[in-house]
Amino acid sequence: MDMDDGSARIMGFENSGLLDAVDGGEVAVIAGFQGVTDEGRVSTLGRGGSDTSAVAVAAVLLLLIGPRFVDTYVDWLWFGELGYRSVWTTQVLTRLVLFLVVTALIGGVVFAALALAYRTRPVFVPTAGPNDPVARYRTAVMSRLRLVGIGVPLFVGLMAGFVAQSYWDRVQLFLHGGSFGVTDPQFNIDLGFYAFDLPFYRLVLSYLLVATFLAFIANLLGHYLFGGIRLSGRTGAVSKAARIQLISLVGTFVLLKAVAYWLDRYELLSHTRGGKPFTGAGYTDINAVLPAKLILMAIAIICAIAVFSAIFLRDLRIPAIGVVLLLLSSLVVGAGWPLVVEQISVRPNAAQKESEYIGRSITATRQAYGLTDEHVPYRDYPGDAPASAQQVAADRATTSNIRVLDPNIVSPAFTQFQQGKNFYYFPDQLNMDRYRDEDGNLRDYVVAVRELNPDRLIDNQRDWINRHTVYTHGNGFIASPANTVRGVANDPNQNGGYPEFLASVVGANGEVISPGPAPLSQPRIYYGPVISNTPADYAIVGENGAPREYDYETNVATRNYTYTGGGGVDIGNLFTRSLFAAKYAERNFLFSDVINENSKILFKRNPADRVKAVAPWLTTDTAMYPAIVNERVVWILDGYTTLDNYPYSESVSLSSATTDSNEVALNRLQLDKQVSYIRNSVKATVDAYDGTVTLYAQDESDPVLQAWMKVFPDTIQPKSAISPELQDHLRYPEDLFKVQRALLAKYHVDDPVTFFSTSDFWDVPLDPNPTASSYQPPYYIVAKSLAEDNNDASFQLTSAMNRFRRDFLAAYISASSDPETYGKLTVLTVPGQVNGPKLAFNAISTDTTVSQELGLIGRDGQNRIRWGNLLTLPMAEGGLLYVAPVYASPGTSDVASSYPRLIRVAMMYNDQIGFGPTVRDALIDLFGPGADRTATGPAPTNGPAGEPAASRTPGNGSPPEAPQNQSANPPEATPDAPPPAAAVPSGPTELSAAKSAALQEVNSALDAVRDAQRDGDFAQYGEALQRLNDAMDEYQSAD
Repeated sequence: MDMDDGSARIMGFENSGLLDAVDGGEVAVIAGFQGVTDEGRVSTLGRGGSDTSAVAVAAVLLLLIGPRFVDTYVDWLWFGELGYRSVWTTQVLTRLVLFLVVTALIGGVVFAALALAYRTRPVFVPTAGPNDPVARYRTAVMSRLRLVGIGVPLFVGLMAGFVAQSYWDRVQLFLHGGSFGVTDPQFNIDLGFYAFDLPFYRLVLSYLLVATFLAFIANLLGHYLFGGIRLSGRTGAVSKAARIQLISLVGTFVLLKAVAYWLDRYELLSHTRGGKPFTGAGYTDINAVLPAKLILMAIAIICAIAVFSAIFLRDLRIPAIGVVLLLLSSLVVGAGWPLVVEQISVRPNAAQKESEYIGRSITATRQAYGLTDEHVPYRDYPGDAPASAQQVAADRATTSNIRVLDPNIVSPAFTQFQQGKNFYYFPDQLNMDRYRDEDGNLRDYVVAVRELNPDRLIDNQRDWINRHTVYTHGNGFIASPANTVRGVANDPNQNGGYPEFLASVVGANGEVISPGPAPLSQPRIYYGPVISNTPADYAIVGENGAPREYDYETNVATRNYTYTGGGGVDIGNLFTRSLFAAKYAERNFLFSDVINENSKILFKRNPADRVKAVAPWLTTDTAMYPAIVNERVVWILDGYTTLDNYPYSESVSLSSATTDSNEVALNRLQLDKQVSYIRNSVKATVDAYDGTVTLYAQDESDPVLQAWMKVFPDTIQPKSAISPELQDHLRYPEDLFKVQRALLAKYHVDDPVTFFSTSDFWDVPLDPNPTASSYQPPYYIVAKSLAEDNNDASFQLTSAMNRFRRDFLAAYISASSDPETYGKLTVLTVPGQVNGPKLAFNAISTDTTVSQELGLIGRDGQNRIRWGNLLTLPMAEGGLLYVAPVYASPGTSDVASSYPRLIRVAMMYNDQIGFGPTVRDALIDLFGPGADRTATGPAPTNGPAGEPAASRTPGNGSPPEAPQNQSANPPEATPDAPPPAAAVPSGPTELSAAKSAALQEVNSALDAVRDAQRDGDFAQYGEALQRLNDAMDEYQSAD
């Protein structure tokens, strides 16, 4: 019941702050912030305590704000050095404004709720005795009224503001978003509303609901504490002011809930319910949930009116009934009715009922992920057409570019031959790119830059001076033709089967040696993912007396270098030196003589981090790769614009869609981010020498990109600014391709009923490699053009697709990276039962010849055998060729001193297996003489490293055995020294009679081992193993 105002308040005292509570001698006097206890003693806050508290608070604030100030100012300098300071200021100002607005809103509302409860409190508040806990709390609050009345709202507001500022991107997209030119199929509203407006409206509504709820809680507690609400007695009592304020807040909350029901209607179009095979509003959503939202909105408005009526009627039962009615309606109308419709009407005829909405989802998903017929042509392809040797040889673009180097395996060989110094390093996974060879033919190359790895510095090299001012950069761009190796190795201990290196480096005389694959004028690497992979990622450069930075060595001396690039932040004055001393907690910035007025600091040297900083709205691809563009080394990255609420488009997780065996092995996964729209809207380059970041608009028609270009004007170059040299090295991005192939597995289906049945779906195949544990990655190859359907060489990203839950091939997808057809996806649909990657690999690896030869090479586990990537290549007129290189290394690991050599090449075409030391041998074995006419053979082993081979020597057989005193581990080679020589492969070599007999005994022993394994006879198995060991020893010793 309401307390009478006359009995609860003495006129003239309600705002005096003199008398607040009287009971049993307990009085709280708030004037002057004094507290009177039961004994009548007065406690006053002393100035000494206040001063101490102020000092403590100031110290805490300094510790909290000081590092933040340093980081902020350093960021301001860094963005200025890059020329993207407008990005920093726009982002910071937007965050600051949003923080202040939300802090003021939430804090102000909570403060107002508490102030109203205090200002309208009753003067006389009876207590329940001397032990009344509410009275004690009231006394404590009154003695610290300003701290509670201002501190609590301020704290709540600050917390809300910190959360809100992270939504700066929604605000900017709302302010600058435009139209898509496409409307949704249900409400006929432009999709720009869903992309730019609806998320902002939801954000505003969420904070209004939070503000109202917090105000209600604060007002409720305030009235309870100050006596406006009493729970003593049977019914308790509520003052008129408390009733009006609380009812007003409840009514406001219900009205806001009505607005939420209205917005829920639009979010149905990107909603996914359990058991529904597509994204978006289905039959139940449109015919039950959508009307239910309108009904609930109307009920909410009626309930709000009922709640507000209690202000005048002074009857709390009316709003209580209204709130209960809203809750029951949400259960019955919002949940119960759609469930009934789903079970009774939809489930018995789901395919027919949902067909219209599945059609909407197919259309929207293709639009959202760039999978429309305009971008993805389909062609029927037999997959098992016969091919003659002449047809294979005529397919020059494919056969001459059959890739035998696996970028995931050959890194130890790069380290062995091209590392040079302990502090240089190559990553475990290298990259693929393409260049023109000396004859103008398109070739794919395994590429890497020789970066400096700070973690490999040893002893005195780790000294601060050496670490940050001497060892500052890497040196060299290394490329290896992917379709060949130097020499032939029949055994891991033979000298052959290693990559042919084209090393563009700073040579012994200080001049740049640039043998290819493109001219390079500046091979020094100051920016890269390896050099930045350390907590103290910075280098101090600039002229200060004699050159200080380690560069290269001659036979008699070490030559140093001084950085001359435009990158880096000036640290020549005491202020900036002090700033970076504080940032890195390093006093040498202040006291070292190596820093002078010409000094600069290079930091944030990871190319991906630099791109994310200047374009915080982009999602970047997990892969970056180096390329020579206009005689400079640049890192190329792909940037995506994404949305998570595109109507009717399938929602996928970037992390799960882009996971494959390579990403799992490297633990390099995309963010677990849900998307329903993605565009490769930006190509970014980072100069490896001076760190310059350049953003290019790749998809200028993307409305999301257009919005961000309005937010950050003049930061993105138009597509026309991409030079032809750069265009020649742009790759179709891997992560986008993996997302698209995962969606094409379902959304290649046109008929909604067939889609619902899932009978024509595809699967992304698992990687058949024995060491893999996830999906097969897509592969970059150079082969005949599928986009233009001719025999011209084309650089493309490819993937096989299996039938749904089967290992037979269903389709082959190729994404063109050629400038003329960039971004065009070609899908070859394969009918019948053609072997997929797993079946092909099983057939290859279990072939008798293959298993016997690899068993000999492996020597019972003494040497390590590794299968390279299994490539699928369209060949001849309607066939598919599977190719898998096989590597072997001495011992059981791939350390640099025992790098893997290409030991064999395995192929499969229409259930037939080809196997040999080289591509040419395998082609002849598979298709017959003449098939290798246009294939590329191994290069001679006696050419100097870093220079292209003068010729390609066919390897049609086994080379002579290496001398017995041949070192298993060739000496470490510098960029200027040739790799160790080996015999140049010639023609086939006949085995002696003794070796032939020994080989037959080895084969017989292998058969005995298999028989013993099959029969489970362990005694026979042990005898067979001993027999095999004796046979292998006899083979090795035979003349």
